[in-house]
Amino acid sequence: MKLAHSVALVTGANRGIGRVFVEELLKRGASKVYIAARDTTSLKEMLKDRDHRLVPMPLDVTDADQVAAAAAIASDVTLLINNAGYAAFEGAISASDIDNARREMDVNYFGTLALTRAFAPVLAKSGGGALINMLSMLSLISLPVAATYSASKAASLSLTRSVRAELGAQGTQVVGVLAVQTETEMGAKLPEPRMTPQEVVTEALDAIETAVNDEIVAGDQTRAIYAAFTADPKGLQAKMSTRLPQRA
Repeated sequence: MKLAHSVALVTGANRGIGRVFVEELLKRGASKVYIAARDTTSLKEMLKDRDHRLVPMPLDVTDADQVAAAAAIASDVTLLINNAGYAAFEGAISASDIDNARREMDVNYFGTLALTRAFAPVLAKSGGGALINMLSMLSLISLPVAATYSASKAASLSLTRSVRAELGAQGTQVVGVLAVQTETEMGAKLPEPRMTPQEVVTEALDAIETAVNDEIVAGDQTRAIYAAFTADPKGLQAKMSTRLPQRA
């Protein structure tokens, strides 16, 4: 799929990787980008140059009514980027309750599922279109200091693979992006070194333009971790399992 003249919707577009997705889509010639965020006032900086291609959209991916409204309004979308995410960085047992675990699943798994279901007919109408799901290397490796986030991303990886199979008949390209920590507000809670959002976004959009229909491992740092995982998955998991949450 070529991104020139495409119409995209980016969730969590107001910061971090989402914001860079928007910038790169514009550079690659997208004709319209719906920039979605829970609070549209957070998009003010992005809209200051009055680029007519940017269309702000209020969207909480956990709100069924807002998801339905987004699909009705953005009925010309050819590329859906499920980027919105939430991480509490808590242990499964040491957390005081499971409220944040529920929030992680609501945003990272159920939100992705809801948006994909809502936009599947829209993408079909465009001839198939494409879908990007922002995943994580924690889809493959469980990190105890982010235990429930890891679980939500593992669920999202499984969902991505099932969606790819289901939407294959309508010609929808589905790319899952595996990445390690980046220089974002969320990634700042993880140790250095961190990748830049640009590294992740460039490789994700390159995958779309080169017709990849699979997971990609984005960035040299991620590829190094992925190589260690494929060489010895149990060994790498054992190493990650030493990173335990600190009890209060």
